[in-house]
Amino acid sequence: MSRKEAAEEHARLAAEIAAHDIAYHQEDAPKISDADYDKLRLRLLELEKQYPTLAKNSVSQKVGAAPSGKFAKVKHAVPMLSLANAFADEEVGEFLARMKRFLGMAESAELAVTAEPKIDGLSMSLRYEHRKLVQAATRGDGAEGENVTANILTIKDIPHTLPASAPELIEVRGEVYMSNADFRALNERLAAEGEKPLANPRNGAAGSLRQQDVSVTASRPLKFFAYAWGEAPHLPADTQWGVVQAFKAWGLPVNPLMVLCKSDEELLAHYHKIEAMRAELPYDIDGVVYKLNDLALQQRLGFVSRSPRWAIAHKFSAEQATTVLEAIDIQVGRTGALTPVARLKPVTVGGVVVSNATLHNEDEIARKDVRVGDTVIIQRAGDVIPQIVGVAHRGEGAVPYQFPHVCPACGSHAEREDRGGGKADAVRRCAGGLICPAQRVERLKHFASRNAFDIEGLGDKIVHEFYEEGLIAAPQDIFTLQARDARSTKKLATREGWGESSVANLFAAIEARREIALDRFIFALGIRHIGETTARVLARHYHSAEHLRDQMKLAAATPENDARHELGAIDGIGDIVAEAVIEFFDEPHNLEIYDALLAQVRPQALEAVATSSPVVGKTVVFTGALERMTREEAKAMAERLGAKVAGSVSKKTDLLVAGPGAGSKLKDAEKHGVKVIDEAGWFELVGQQ
Repeated sequence: MSRKEAAEEHARLAAEIAAHDIAYHQEDAPKISDADYDKLRLRLLELEKQYPTLAKNSVSQKVGAAPSGKFAKVKHAVPMLSLANAFADEEVGEFLARMKRFLGMAESAELAVTAEPKIDGLSMSLRYEHRKLVQAATRGDGAEGENVTANILTIKDIPHTLPASAPELIEVRGEVYMSNADFRALNERLAAEGEKPLANPRNGAAGSLRQQDVSVTASRPLKFFAYAWGEAPHLPADTQWGVVQAFKAWGLPVNPLMVLCKSDEELLAHYHKIEAMRAELPYDIDGVVYKLNDLALQQRLGFVSRSPRWAIAHKFSAEQATTVLEAIDIQVGRTGALTPVARLKPVTVGGVVVSNATLHNEDEIARKDVRVGDTVIIQRAGDVIPQIVGVAHRGEGAVPYQFPHVCPACGSHAEREDRGGGKADAVRRCAGGLICPAQRVERLKHFASRNAFDIEGLGDKIVHEFYEEGLIAAPQDIFTLQARDARSTKKLATREGWGESSVANLFAAIEARREIALDRFIFALGIRHIGETTARVLARHYHSAEHLRDQMKLAAATPENDARHELGAIDGIGDIVAEAVIEFFDEPHNLEIYDALLAQVRPQALEAVATSSPVVGKTVVFTGALERMTREEAKAMAERLGAKVAGSVSKKTDLLVAGPGAGSKLKDAEKHGVKVIDEAGWFELVGQQ
């Protein structure tokens, strides 16, 4: 075929495909079968492969919608939370018992719970308005995800419109995945084309969905299972089971292996049935998810941290393999912790090639007597974190491993802190502090990481390069990078692998983070013992970065003062955490960095859970025996209404809710002049009599 003939056929195919795209993506009225459509596109791509210039501005680049550039951010109307995990059968019974205790139910009471396979894919939220799919977003950090609507519209499993029986507005949530057979076929095709094969089906699904060229996503065999929802003013049923069955009736794919159980025995029976079927299933799963069926009870149970109390993922037993331990490396973390990492002869475990594994700490190495040269048993705990279970065969000439007592990064002494009672901390830490380059660079990586400032384009590798070259030495340097680059004779854009576009994107990502939620700002500081949940607790209590700093400086001034007492009284802040926060703000270098950051960024106070509640922003303490709700339920209810719940009474307390048997907290309330009401008064106050 000549180029002229190819161009004529290409033009005819392009026009036909464009017409079918409009019928499918815009009118939701396809005129040919998927198989016939795929044949048209395959022929088009064959012509473009033979004559590459035909691909310029081709319809092959415009499947469903114009190729997107950088994905826009989407703030979830209802957060997309992760699930807590269970690994042992006994934990399933405890899961049910926890819910009953929280709800004040008898131990013998029956709770209906759904059970379904946990698909190993990419979480997705589909927003339907007036029954039309208008937006699709990834989970992201739970609060904010990526807008991948154009890519999702190419997945044949997902309907573009819902029937008249569906509500006007609903966010359907589920999992995008790739079947094992499709994954193998795709890898064979990539290998034949000289492309790098994908690591596993989950990575294949995630990578395919995040393509900026929509035609790449369209060429990948992605599928979808619906199993949950986000914003939904009017649900079609009052049970988990009922809503999922409604999804099915609307044309959304749901997992046929979902069942309804009424006891832990039934849940475990289904779990072990699915476990036995696992190797035969056409898709990857890593456990079974249990969800309380009654939606009203789900509402009462609420959430803890980033997970619902009414659901849990029961993970499968870890998969194992054996391989040779070739070396043990020591990594130094941002808090100075020396962490041993096993370097392994690569081995496939559960479909994933593993070459590194955790060894936890020096006691763990000694207990298992793991030595370089040994053949060891590798396990993927929960199908995620590779670890060494034990030694399968002792290597010839292998000698016991001697854990270093000096930091490999700076040569400072590495010691195990005294935990009291003659017990040493399990972790050995470098005493070098910020003179240790490993700690400084790890803190910078943490600062820019996904759950902290989440600066796109400033990943671990780039942070390390910029630190080594002196471009970034402290967090505030990130925000002066653009100004310094403008004055420099050696521009970032001239670096190998960089260009004007990539540098502009990095600077734009940095600028976008000058405003950031206060809890993420606190978490990014890398204060020891301060995780995301504790950072959120501090942010909700102190409201501003300046107030937090000022109060902690006061707390550090003397061993006993009001600021220190207030910190210790916050529910969820124990003695160890409180001391860690005070120590951080008592260090002049940390205060210098903190204030320098505040000159560059604007931390934003967290929105109250409720905005019109009479207890918004007030500090509430519950004490005594509550009769209409359990203590946990009371705390969850108060937080939903925007209140802060403290564990002890101080002069900063606004309200004490006292049930029968109230003791010392009632006396403290009287001493500080705190308003006291009973449980009935609480319900009257919040308008839920």
